[in-house]
Amino acid sequence: MAAAHTTAANLDLGVIGNGSFGALVDARARVVWSCLPAFDGDPAFCALLSPREHDGGDYAIELEDFSHSEQAYLHNTAILRTVLHDRQGGAVEIIDFAPRWREHERFYRPVMLVRRVTPLSGNPRIRVRARPLADWGARLPESTWGSNHVRWLLPDFTLRLTTDVPVRFVREETPFVLAHPVHLVLGADESLARGVAGFVHEAQQRTTSYWCEWVRYLSIPLDWQEAVIRSAITLKLCQYEDSGAIIAAMTTSIPEAPDTPRNWDYRYCWLRDAAFVVRALNRLGATRSMEEFLRYIFNIATSDGSLQPLYGINFEEQLHEYEVESLAGYRGMGPVRRGNLAWVQKQHDVYGSVVLASTQLFFDQRLADPGDIDAFARLEPLGERAFALHDVPDAGLWEFRGRAEVHTYTSVMCWAACDRLAKIAGKLELESRQTYWRDRAEAIHARVIEQSWSGTLGHFTDTFGGERLDASLLLLADLGFVQPDDPRFIGTVEAIGRDLKRGDALFRYVAPDDFGSPETSFTICTFWYIDALAAIGRKDEARELFERILARRNPLGLLSEDLAFDGGEAWGNFPQTYSHVGLIIAAMRLSRSWQEAS
Repeated sequence: MAAAHTTAANLDLGVIGNGSFGALVDARARVVWSCLPAFDGDPAFCALLSPREHDGGDYAIELEDFSHSEQAYLHNTAILRTVLHDRQGGAVEIIDFAPRWREHERFYRPVMLVRRVTPLSGNPRIRVRARPLADWGARLPESTWGSNHVRWLLPDFTLRLTTDVPVRFVREETPFVLAHPVHLVLGADESLARGVAGFVHEAQQRTTSYWCEWVRYLSIPLDWQEAVIRSAITLKLCQYEDSGAIIAAMTTSIPEAPDTPRNWDYRYCWLRDAAFVVRALNRLGATRSMEEFLRYIFNIATSDGSLQPLYGINFEEQLHEYEVESLAGYRGMGPVRRGNLAWVQKQHDVYGSVVLASTQLFFDQRLADPGDIDAFARLEPLGERAFALHDVPDAGLWEFRGRAEVHTYTSVMCWAACDRLAKIAGKLELESRQTYWRDRAEAIHARVIEQSWSGTLGHFTDTFGGERLDASLLLLADLGFVQPDDPRFIGTVEAIGRDLKRGDALFRYVAPDDFGSPETSFTICTFWYIDALAAIGRKDEARELFERILARRNPLGLLSEDLAFDGGEAWGNFPQTYSHVGLIIAAMRLSRSWQEAS
């Protein structure tokens, strides 16, 4: 259960959504971040990033004489329950969710945030404060109202709040005694065809049923079920189902550490991050995300197979980066950025990422539309690019802005593209193509061993001919490039534990980069280390470390990108798909088998 709310912005937030949009809700049930009408839209609710000129950017149910709150998700759902208590013994329950269910042979997932507010005890007085802002917090939107609704004219979206709270109470933020349940439906400018209370009741029932059914068919591990389920739901909420894109996180510009310029806009689809998400959900048996993501990939693929590292959720190629002056930033720690310059970078591992994400399509007999020769032909140009670029300098997966080198992880991912294409060709009984891609994979493998293994240092290095370590080397065994019992991999894991680990967490790397030396741990790297420890036989140690990292999730079981080494405070964009992928993969590696439960 969540602790009492503090006034300073923090990442003790819940996430709700439905595959069309998302919203972040703080411990007092205040919506502090939501971009509309989709993940990449104008943040009508932007209080998390401190609007400079106007109060608001939030959507709150405020309880007079507030004392404390508690918060949890309804079991196995994306429906959030918050209870606010006042100092006189009064309490109100707030249920927040975005509707989602199957209807008319498709998913009903409107841009809609539903709230139900119910008195639990005493005579609580509440105030409804719906204060969207426009143009990244720069101005108050025009507003109109009717008998049971209020409308705000946002730049690309007209927002309507339909409610059985008296409209004047909403317009003038009038406090009132909550004597019976009230209902609020915030979404597109469309009239409800029925009473708001009846709609909310049915929507909650149907949304609950959807999520419980989705979770029911996950192939979860025996241990840490709650953590894995929450992470899986969170990953599901980060896919934009119109296109199939998977965003890296819902926020922009939450800094990686206090007062650092390392803050970026993560509301886009990094092909690498999305591929990690697909692989994690595939391991849980949730293969629909893979199919949707491949639809996205085939929409952005060019005839020569070239790919950018990231794209917009609607296939946008250009994501120009600039600073937004109207928002002061998280705790005032600007700048706030819109767009991401990484779209111009060369990150050659993306070819391997996409092929890896696609491979199960050709082997999983549960799929209604499995991969065939035509799908294989669409992947082969990616393999050609991977082979051509495997020893060409790039920015790497950590997106260095000031240097380019031949990164070992990049080269291994290029190997993975060719290796998996050979396996797919074998499955499709295309013998000549199997031989072709196997020869290419073996050529890259030999080159990487020659250039990235240092017998003198006793570990693989981060670049060809380099001497440094980076945490991505922990993935060499998981990718199949080396076996877990290979002394070279064991030596690399041990070296990373010695040089990159601080306390219970890991740096991505420690060498200074374009912005100085890193200050916080990168959460997925810690999970990679845990997974690698288990792979090399140190499973008890890995389990103990995993338990300690799980304890650092926020009160709702969610993770951001980074954790401070001292105190474990969350930093970086939120919720971070990378981090939840790492949790799922490590849990599945470390868990006891289901046979051990019987």
